[in-house]
Amino acid sequence: MIPETLRYEVEDGIAVVTLNRPDKLNALSREVLDELEACFVEVGNDDVVRGIILTGAGGKAFAAGADIAEFRAMTAMDGHRFALRGQAVFNRIASLRKPVIAAVNGFALGGGCELAISCHLRTASENASFGQPEVNLGIIPGYGGTQRLPRLIGLGMAMEMILTGERISARRALDIGLINRLYPDDTLIDGTKELLQSITSKAPAALGLAIEALHSSDMPLHEGLRYEATLFGQCCATEDFSEGIDAFLTRRKPEFKGR
Repeated sequence: MIPETLRYEVEDGIAVVTLNRPDKLNALSREVLDELEACFVEVGNDDVVRGIILTGAGGKAFAAGADIAEFRAMTAMDGHRFALRGQAVFNRIASLRKPVIAAVNGFALGGGCELAISCHLRTASENASFGQPEVNLGIIPGYGGTQRLPRLIGLGMAMEMILTGERISARRALDIGLINRLYPDDTLIDGTKELLQSITSKAPAALGLAIEALHSSDMPLHEGLRYEATLFGQCCATEDFSEGIDAFLTRRKPEFKGR
């Protein structure tokens, strides 16, 4: 299937997925969600792809949120299904065992902010801004914002963002830990690629297991530690583990195979 709302390119093991509805500020319509899900299934199964950058076309928006036109005449049951659908797509991104970085250019509002925080890391250009303005429409975040945001920036800051519905600047987002790196507008993608390439030079299995372990950090401590030990043991059964140890001891650069 050729996507109509996304652009997809792979170079040197890095996939760049671009939301491509600039005339709609890359709003997250049902079609966008369907194509995002299909795309991340594909990149998850593609051995050539070691990491993914998710960004938005045009200079105005990463993603301005859900397509509000689709909210008309929505019932309680419709809203429940709507939220579950978006959560399922974003959960697929979050659970991918390959690093995913959101490169936020312009607005990341509502569902767009929730999409960014479902990625493993976030970079932003200086013109970016973030917000969860759903209360201004009489609703709450439904694609994971009330759950992922406090885990990322703490309950107090998440309360402020969600209850006020106000936007924050990229600089403020960096200060509170919502984003990891801030770049000038014209170097966002290049800077993000450099960051991702530094990550994907590591052992693929270890990266995937590290992502899985970090996602379990909301477990009770004793359960999380037990799970970490299990995943650590799985690392020790990989060829990349043997290669990494041998390379360290012989003072050479490791050649990881992803096995």
